[in-house]
Amino acid sequence: MSDVVREYGNGAVLGVAVPQANPVVEPELAALLPAGFSMLVTRLQGSRTDSRQRLIDYLRNLPASLESYDSARLDVLGYACTGSSYLVGADEERRALDAASTRFGYPIVSSAQALRRALDHLGAKRVALFAPYPPFLVEASRRYWEAVGLDVADCASVSLDTSDTRDIYGITTPLVMSSFSRLRWQDADAIMFTGTGMPTLRALVEVSSMTGKPVLSSNLCLAWAMVREAGGAAYLAPERVGEPLYGGWAARIPV
Repeated sequence: MSDVVREYGNGAVLGVAVPQANPVVEPELAALLPAGFSMLVTRLQGSRTDSRQRLIDYLRNLPASLESYDSARLDVLGYACTGSSYLVGADEERRALDAASTRFGYPIVSSAQALRRALDHLGAKRVALFAPYPPFLVEASRRYWEAVGLDVADCASVSLDTSDTRDIYGITTPLVMSSFSRLRWQDADAIMFTGTGMPTLRALVEVSSMTGKPVLSSNLCLAWAMVREAGGAAYLAPERVGEPLYGGWAARIPV
């Protein structure tokens, strides 16, 4: 944690790199971050026409996005896109983020890496994966998780045409919950909602209470991992029923 006295963000100042049209990350992280942590956002940039290329571009263009912070002093940066990690794989993801971290002088954690840390924290090895993705990206996500040593019990997606991945941004909690019935989660150690552009906070509370399983999402895990990376674990309230990893955030879900 920083020893710099600030008007805002005396816990830490967290940078967040958000996909260019994503309207979900900021309101969810605003609910998820505990008091004392401020958030400065930059936008990731990529192709306007090709969903697969767009996600790869986000990672390749990350240094340009980070340049927009100018002289702002960040304690940690969260890369709030899981799709690009799935397409390039864990090794290339780590190399790109490590290079950017060295260049800009602060630690960087991606939402996919944050999910991995949370699963390790929970001791979960077998997961059920729920995603808002088109088939090519659902398959890429399965390969990513299997390559890092997890057993994927099942995958399911929303009942929506997401061939243009930006269509994810029209998803609402009722669609998530109606589509969740497709997922065979019963013999998994944990359930994962992946994709930072899919609203998940209300669904996390409902599914966690309904299944009795740990239920994680990209944005939940990114908030948790950034706070811990900044040395602020003491700011995280104990886990509560319906609030995986840490408590207190459900009361702040925006309307």
